[in-house]
Amino acid sequence: MNAQEIIRSIEAEQMKSNLPDIYVGDTVKVGVKIQEGTKFRVQPYEGVVIARRNGGINETITVRKVFQGVGVERVFLLHSPLVESIKVLRRGKVRRAKLYYLRNLVGKATRIKQRFDRPL
Repeated sequence: MNAQEIIRSIEAEQMKSNLPDIYVGDTVKVGVKIQEGTKFRVQPYEGVVIARRNGGINETITVRKVFQGVGVERVFLLHSPLVESIKVLRRGKVRRAKLYYLRNLVGKATRIKQRFDRPL
């Protein structure tokens, strides 16, 4: 076997198959495993997907939320074992592949229209 074929087969074992279709502009709730001492718990992180990067095992999404008046962005590796679950709450209607312009907007200006033609 070729070295690339071996790498692809190992990556295929690690990839998750139960991920929903995630698009930029969607509002998602990501369940993240948090370790506290010896225990694990799942903490939800809810926000808007402002970017998607890479593909395959290295695919990431950047999720932005506003917490206590401060914008917080977090990058999630989709196929990571620390990502317990991803649920799409609503679809967003956007015309860009990256929504970095939301960083400069405040309040109601950050709202994204809802899209109804794609199922949740």
